[in-house]
Amino acid sequence: MWSCETLNNSTDHSEDQHLCHDFHLVLSVFSLLYLIICFPIGLCYNGLLVLVNLYNKATMTMPDVYFVNIAIAGLIINALAPMYLLGLANTDWAIWNSNNEVYITLLILFNVSSLVTMYSTTLLSLDYYIERALPRTYMSSVYNTKHVCGFIWGGAMLTSFSSLLFYVCNHVSTKIIECSKMQNKEAADAIMVFIGYVVPAIAVLYALILILRIRKEATPLDQDTGRLDPSVHRLLIATVCTQFTLWTPYYVILLVSTFTNAQGRIADENYSRILHFTKILSKFLAFSSSFVMPLLYRYINKNFPNKLRRLLKKMHCGNQGCSHERTVVQQVMT
Repeated sequence: MWSCETLNNSTDHSEDQHLCHDFHLVLSVFSLLYLIICFPIGLCYNGLLVLVNLYNKATMTMPDVYFVNIAIAGLIINALAPMYLLGLANTDWAIWNSNNEVYITLLILFNVSSLVTMYSTTLLSLDYYIERALPRTYMSSVYNTKHVCGFIWGGAMLTSFSSLLFYVCNHVSTKIIECSKMQNKEAADAIMVFIGYVVPAIAVLYALILILRIRKEATPLDQDTGRLDPSVHRLLIATVCTQFTLWTPYYVILLVSTFTNAQGRIADENYSRILHFTKILSKFLAFSSSFVMPLLYRYINKNFPNKLRRLLKKMHCGNQGCSHERTVVQQVMT
């Protein structure tokens, strides 16, 4: 995914050139597989998840609202993937670089969507614990969850504001004292690592400890029919494990590159190339969350197939309803 033309053609660099071309081949294969398989699957299933739940608003539960929120963020991440893969600044045919407005816009959208994904997963864990500990209190109701999701998007945009300021200041005169002090990409990346990964990881760990503790306590409330479906617990564990598995490499590599740049060390060429290679692979994993999550929801949530069938039946029959439904309604009225 980068150009190898910077290396000399002398025999001293033949090994480096071979390694660079091998990296280039591996990343090209990953890009092709993602664009052919992952991109259409993510686009289809995320859109389907949103449409099915919005059509069945009356039967939506608290986890459904969070997964709709994650699916919307997944649609944005999924839409950014082809533009990232087909427009890397390291390729000869890239149409933007790190100071270009298009790149800045894509970066802000990616940061906002990643924050929404991580915090939706975190709050899903906390609300699940509240629902387990205090059923029928409506503290984690669908109504409250919708408002919480609105705050998640607002908070993600405000958090990404620091990155936006950094890139905006790169386009104005360096004579402006305020902007000259803010031209620190390492600080912006460190903020994203702390707020986008460390804080959600601590909160999710705390929520899982509470959930495991309360599941060990046998109480009469365990037979309460108002509690969430048992499959929600499996879906929650799968969601948390998958999200942090796919996003951890991205934030770890971001933290490593931040420390490397902040210390001002000039790494050797092989180290720089390997770091860049792992950074792109980690971003592949982050992008893959946009199609893995709706698949988990589709196959673990047992209510989704029924909701999907109702939506397909509605689309097939139209607004007037199917013939057998009209017959049933007429018999009831009679």
